[in-house]
Amino acid sequence: MSNSEKSFFVGAATAAHQVEGNNVHSDFWKMENLPHSSFVEPSMDAVDHYNRYEEDITHLKNAGCSAYRFSIEWARVEPEQGRYDQDAIRHYRKVLEFCHSLDIIPIVTLHHFSSPAWLISKGGWGKKNVTEYFGAYCGFVAKELGSLMPYICTINEANMGYQLQKVAQDMMKARQREGGVQVGINLDIKVLLKGMFEQGKAFHCSPFGVNTFLTPRNEKKERFVLQAHQAGRAAIKKASPHSKVGLTLSLFDYQPVDGGEEAAKKLWHEDFGFYLPYIREDDFLGVQNYSRKLVGPEGAREPASDVSCTQMGYEDYPAAIGHVLRKVAKEFPSELIVTENGIGTEDDSRRCQFIREAYDSVMAARADGVPVRGYIHWSLLDNFEWQAGYAKTFGLIAVDRKTQKRYPKKSLAVLGELMKV
Repeated sequence: MSNSEKSFFVGAATAAHQVEGNNVHSDFWKMENLPHSSFVEPSMDAVDHYNRYEEDITHLKNAGCSAYRFSIEWARVEPEQGRYDQDAIRHYRKVLEFCHSLDIIPIVTLHHFSSPAWLISKGGWGKKNVTEYFGAYCGFVAKELGSLMPYICTINEANMGYQLQKVAQDMMKARQREGGVQVGINLDIKVLLKGMFEQGKAFHCSPFGVNTFLTPRNEKKERFVLQAHQAGRAAIKKASPHSKVGLTLSLFDYQPVDGGEEAAKKLWHEDFGFYLPYIREDDFLGVQNYSRKLVGPEGAREPASDVSCTQMGYEDYPAAIGHVLRKVAKEFPSELIVTENGIGTEDDSRRCQFIREAYDSVMAARADGVPVRGYIHWSLLDNFEWQAGYAKTFGLIAVDRKTQKRYPKKSLAVLGELMKV
């Protein structure tokens, strides 16, 4: 029996810009290298996964894992509008073929936060024309590589822009906090304001017209993202009907306390319910969760001072993933995949235990009938955590960035052992 036929798969994930290095045609590359960048450091060579993918995927296979989630970088495939780079397509074909040669199921994401710089110059994710541009890109990739892609995530964390909008509103209320979203961000307002004007110049637009994927969005602009997903899904299905298509959402385990039921319902609707009408026809949903939030009548609360928190500032609470899967399954009609779940920590022994506890919560939900298809841990490699740089360590493999030498951690073996349970 091949891995693609097995009832449950286990693996790890990466994102192109965070690991490949030298993504020079992307919006993030431009922003990282501005004088007043909100990024604490540029990505540069990252961890050179573009050249070392065989070594990295082999580590995953040797540990006993059966799936690998990675992203195809739009800025590499279409560095200029309408010009597709066949060298980039050949590269990603080799990655896919290598996965299949090892009986590793590839789960491909077509957009994981970073975009071509030219897209931002045309309005980015804040204008409706992104629907046309993204649909064309998805259709091209599916035509070229669809036969090798059993699972395709169109957009990673499609709800991130709206979550960032809420964090921005909290900043205005002087409630600045890093743990409000499941992504590395820099909330230094002075740096952000100076960087805005430099970004406008870099993308040849107004400083207030720079709409990257991680620009805070209101509901109107969020619909452009969802319509882009629908256009991408249609284009993929036309070119590669056998591929299963979905997107991923960043979801917290909202737990009401002290009468916070209505506030928790509101937060859940903003993170999930708002998106449901746009994804009901998807083949699967990628569920991404890292923690819980306790919610009182006033809204989500900060973790208590005696609570153990991760490097990202949110509570270390591995059971959250099982709770979220159960809640999603009540409303979403198709299968689920845990496409991201992990912990930012320097203590790999804690990561090992986190994996075991999180996996147990997933399997308990599965035993109760939740249609979860697989568990993909974040991340395969210590990598570039966006604006937070390289200081956050989520990886199952450490990397010496001076030599690019890989050092698999015990947690990688722990993850692989789950396949034997």
